Amino acid sequence: MNSPISAREVKRHKWWGWGLDDITFRWDNKPAFPGFAKSKIGMDLEKLTPAPEPQLSDYDVPASRLGAEDRAALAGIVGEDNFLDDDEYRVVHSFGRSVIDLFRARTGDFARIVDAVIYPKSDDEVQQILAYIVDHDLVAIPYGGGSSISGSVTPNVDEKRPIITINLGRMREVISIDDTSGLARVEAGVYGPDLEEQLNELGWTMGHFPDSFTYSTLGGWAATRSTGMQSDRYGDIEDIVRGLRVVRPDGIVETKPIPGRDSGSSIHEMILGSEGRLGIITECTVRVHRMAENRVVIAYMFPDWESGIRGMHAIARSEVHPVFTRLSDGPETAFSLSMLKEPKDKKGEITRKVQDTLFAYLRKKGWDTENEMCMSYVCFEGSKSQISREQAAVKKIVKKAGGITLGAGPGAIYDQKKFDTPYLRDFLLGLNVFGDVSDTGTTWARINEMHSKVYDAFYAKLDELGIPGFFFCHMSHSYHQGACLYFTFAVPYENNEVMLEQYTAIKHAVQGEFQKHAGTLSHHHAVGTEHQPWIEEEVGPIGVKMMRDLYETQDPGKNLNPGKIVS
Repeated sequence: MNSPISAREVKRHKWWGWGLDDITFRWDNKPAFPGFAKSKIGMDLEKLTPAPEPQLSDYDVPASRLGAEDRAALAGIVGEDNFLDDDEYRVVHSFGRSVIDLFRARTGDFARIVDAVIYPKSDDEVQQILAYIVDHDLVAIPYGGGSSISGSVTPNVDEKRPIITINLGRMREVISIDDTSGLARVEAGVYGPDLEEQLNELGWTMGHFPDSFTYSTLGGWAATRSTGMQSDRYGDIEDIVRGLRVVRPDGIVETKPIPGRDSGSSIHEMILGSEGRLGIITECTVRVHRMAENRVVIAYMFPDWESGIRGMHAIARSEVHPVFTRLSDGPETAFSLSMLKEPKDKKGEITRKVQDTLFAYLRKKGWDTENEMCMSYVCFEGSKSQISREQAAVKKIVKKAGGITLGAGPGAIYDQKKFDTPYLRDFLLGLNVFGDVSDTGTTWARINEMHSKVYDAFYAKLDELGIPGFFFCHMSHSYHQGACLYFTFAVPYENNEVMLEQYTAIKHAVQGEFQKHAGTLSHHHAVGTEHQPWIEEEVGPIGVKMMRDLYETQDPGKNLNPGKIVS
């Protein structure tokens, strides 16, 4: 069990970027990266000097709009130490980690920030807070780890009422584990690493590892329908969360952690993905699994995207049950190879020589190792005999699709560095380059068409704007009927005045293509405000009306994270 902590001990991001202050992206130990960046987006790292780290003292932070009487009442619920309204905490909690949020934070665009941050320790405190907020017509925004890239925790700039962020970071316990049923009751404010540490100590894992794992929480995952990179084996968050406890101003809603539900329209499903509009998730009952005896990530290589997709589809249709399957397209593979560090020892030098020899051999066979070759990773868990059988089966599938097996070395590197990418985005913003992602889900029948058409839309928009940029994609999260396509782009901008306009044009070009080809507006990054322009295309006008009616009926005063999902 964790020791109780105060508000200032709760983990948080730095105010202007991702994660910790002492972690930054370095390019000087990656010999191929400078040339790659220059060739793709014209960025000459040898000549550029990153912008200095932003200082909050350089900007005017608006005073809190919360009156003294309201402040005293809310602080009285949780204690003065757990009610924070200093400038830095208010700024940190006013932005998620989308490109728009980070750009606004880094440039001091504080047109509307939250007025206070409150840290409850119990359901009773949460309910008292919400009841007070509704009774006095304030606004509540629930906050997990602040990793949202969809605007889900960002206040509306036109909101005149005082805004209170409710941070659940003090509610972080694994309450109990039902060994027989494989279920754990867990407080929703627990961060990913803390959750896994508590479970691992008892021999369990939940198996949910989104890219934001180190700075996101269980409640945030449930409220935004998160998906972790191991979903092929462990499921999406809606599969993992079997029961919910949700605090509302008028009481508590609890759903049972049962295998199936036949009780009319599902309250459980209504709450998942509701982004705080129906109340605050304070506890989840989740599926947990005994930790695997062994784990290995094997890397494979395919000559091109179509061959790789054939392999991934065949694995999804086989009797193999991998923890995850991932296929990087040619541009993403090239990017990944450019990120390899300079060898530090003899073993590293030998590995690099083996790679160079292999690539030379593949080029003789007709492979395009610079533009088309696709890297893939497949993760296996279980007993040694089970892993051996599944590896052998996948090796045959890969070979039949035209690919080759590389082994565990590259896979181990991927497994160790999978949570580091957000720091690269901070680095790029410091050099006037915006980097972002857009993800969608589509069927196996349309996955190649979607991949091709989104590329066309991205580069057509760049041509229209007359600017350079780089685009890449990977396939992940395989299902019976399809998979997720996860696109990433990096585009340099000339100055702050044009940045948001150019970013929005490019983002809309990519997202709009998803809808044209029967994809979803997002596979696992929520709706918030940034994906809201496509919600009607996603669910239709009647679907939007149904959601709007639900939120307005349950929150007539628009006090609970208003404006998210539908407005």
